[in-house]
Amino acid sequence: MRDGPAPASMPDPLPEASASDTDLRLAARLASLRQEHGLSLDALAASSGISRATLSRLERAETSPTASLLGRLCTVYGRPMSRLLAEVEADPAQVVRHAEQAVWVDPETGFRRRGVSPPARGFSAELVLGTLPEGATIAYEAPPVGGLEHHLWLLEGRLDLALDGVTHALSPGDCLRYQLAGASRFTCPGPEARYLIAICRP
Repeated sequence: MRDGPAPASMPDPLPEASASDTDLRLAARLASLRQEHGLSLDALAASSGISRATLSRLERAETSPTASLLGRLCTVYGRPMSRLLAEVEADPAQVVRHAEQAVWVDPETGFRRRGVSPPARGFSAELVLGTLPEGATIAYEAPPVGGLEHHLWLLEGRLDLALDGVTHALSPGDCLRYQLAGASRFTCPGPEARYLIAICRP
C-alpha cells in the first residue's frame, strides 16, 4: 500500500479467471472510485505504480486483483481494503450467517479474507478473519489510511508480522495491537495461519 508517482508503471502480470458476481461489483466500484477522484487511467497508474493496462483490465473485470494491488489502490483512494470490499458486498444486514459472509481470495497467494462483521458504512470498527497459507507472504508498502488501528488475534498456526521493519513472531492465542503508519508484511512460516483482526478507523 503504495508507491508515490513513478516514471514507469509496473507490468503486474495477473492470473486469468472468470469473473464472479463479486469480481464484477468490485470492478465497477474501482471504476467509479477513479471517476469520483477525477483520475484518468494514466494518472492513477502514476500514483499507484500499477500499469495502465492492468488498471483497465481490473475495471473491466478481465482479471482478479491481488491483495497487493488492492492495497495500492486503497492507499490512493484513502480507504481501508475492508471498507472497499464491504462496499461491493450484498445488501447490509444486522446479522450475517456464516454461510452468507463474503469471502475474498487473493489469486496470487491464496490468502482468504472473510468479512465477519455485517457490511455497513456507518460504523468505524469491523472484524475480519484472515487465512494465510504456509509459505505465503503479503506485503503492503503503506497503510490505506494513516493511524488505522488493528487488534490481531492469532487463532491457529504461526504468523510473522513485520511493522516498519520490526517483526513480531506470533503463536496461537497471541494478540498484537498496533496502528498502521508505514510498511507491513504478513508471512506464514507454517503451519497455515488463521487470525481475527478488529479494524478500527481513526
